[in-house]
Amino acid sequence: MIAKLLTSAAFVMLAGAASADGLQKWGSSDYWDVMIDPSLGNGCLIQGEFRDGSLVRIGLDKVAGGGYVTVFNTAWGDIEEGATYPVSFDLDGDAYNGEAKGLYLNGVPGADIAFDSVDFFMSIAKHQTMTMFNKDGGQVLTIDLTGTMAGLDAVLTCQDEQG
Repeated sequence: MIAKLLTSAAFVMLAGAASADGLQKWGSSDYWDVMIDPSLGNGCLIQGEFRDGSLVRIGLDKVAGGGYVTVFNTAWGDIEEGATYPVSFDLDGDAYNGEAKGLYLNGVPGADIAFDSVDFFMSIAKHQTMTMFNKDGGQVLTIDLTGTMAGLDAVLTCQDEQG
């Protein structure tokens, strides 16, 4: 289950992430905050904080014309800004491959995975668990997707309002 409060120092670093990177709060849905990112053409997204210290964003990039999953976690100290990393996702047994780009938010390392598949976007919404693996098959993230269907429905409503 998604933790709404984190007790580690990571929470302090990530708590201001929405304001620090220009996100605007649109609303909330179940366990997710629904945000607007002006830097992505007012693309809408959901954002959630997890017990393992991860900050996860799933949204629409209206500039590039696709979607993305972005994850930040203080435990990922060896991420290089701008470098690309092969990754794979498991959504309740359905496998997907992609490429992550290293980035930082308030000094916290992260990975940004862009996609142009509507199927992948909807697969996230329909599943219960998402696990991400690095190129060596090492598990780097497992999150409970409870409430994601409602969250991504809210993203679509938010996006409709953006024009």
